[in-house]
Amino acid sequence: MKARALAHISRSAAVVLALSVGAVPPAEACTRAVYLGSDGVVITGRSMDWAEDMRSNLWAFPRGTKRDGAAGPNSPKWISKYGSVIVSGYDVGTADGMNEEGLVTNLLYLAESDYGTPDGKPPLSISLWAQYVLDNFATVAEAVEALRAEPFQVIAPTLPNGSPAQLHLSISDATGDSAIFEYIGGKLVIHHGKQYRVMTNSPRFDDQLALNAYWQSIGGLTFLPGTNRAADRFARASFLIAAIPTAADPHFINAVPGSTYVNQAVASTLSVIRSVSVPLGITTPGQPNIASTLWRTAADQKNKVYFFDSATSPNTFWVPLAELDLKEGAPVKKLAVAGGQVYAGNAAGNFEPAQPFVFLPADAK
Repeated sequence: MKARALAHISRSAAVVLALSVGAVPPAEACTRAVYLGSDGVVITGRSMDWAEDMRSNLWAFPRGTKRDGAAGPNSPKWISKYGSVIVSGYDVGTADGMNEEGLVTNLLYLAESDYGTPDGKPPLSISLWAQYVLDNFATVAEAVEALRAEPFQVIAPTLPNGSPAQLHLSISDATGDSAIFEYIGGKLVIHHGKQYRVMTNSPRFDDQLALNAYWQSIGGLTFLPGTNRAADRFARASFLIAAIPTAADPHFINAVPGSTYVNQAVASTLSVIRSVSVPLGITTPGQPNIASTLWRTAADQKNKVYFFDSATSPNTFWVPLAELDLKEGAPVKKLAVAGGQVYAGNAAGNFEPAQPFVFLPADAK
């Protein structure tokens, strides 16, 4: 084996050892994975794992919406170029969503996040970080180019439940391009490329890649780590998202009347996300920050259909963006999910006009 490969696996093993003795603190558990199929099919799936009900709802935001960064008079101001459908967290921020061009954003917890001290750049509340991307960009490449210049300083107020807003951001587009954004030691770190298909939580993404290289050297058919820790979920999701079929499976499609390859792709992606979800109500002694999965999403980025899968009630439905009125001047609409609302099938017609929520301001205590 070449020296470089040996060094890479040695670093991977060192990270595994560090995690096994608790060098990295446990974090809230979420998982994101991107499916790359044939015929231009791209599906991004994620789980939202949290220690309590986030009172999430779905919102339809039309293009032409006026925004500001919710961090004082110097916050950036913009008008959205693209409409979007999003899932809120506590109805104070965008946790997940897809815009009209098929660009998807996912916010996940990262305990190592450090956004630095104010440096004179316009401040932006982290509650708008994902929405800023959905509003302004059609592709990952556009977003990376713009955000690499760091046009704002992310400010992370305390969340409504008293937890710190320590988050990192993944984005993907209809071509399958992907990027991961983390603030480590006050510096923005970007991983850009189609190969970055999976994201979980701690440790930082560089170390997750090293850990995954270790497990790839063993082989997923030999052994996969099975706990609900973020590093183990990363390894399992990476193996599974690459192992599921990337073309129509006649055994599946012929067995389900009316099924299509896109249906198969969405179902396969959701099956991966479910397989790395944390069971509802589970308790993990010694791991107080491992949380149950509350909901899952899958975004069909070719056909612009957004799927929502509740883990707290028997509730899976979808929203074709083409059936939402997202043109400039259209009203903001809400699909109430909080409180156990149940929908089935196409739920686009269930959105109702609503006063938009107020994004969490950066001075929130």
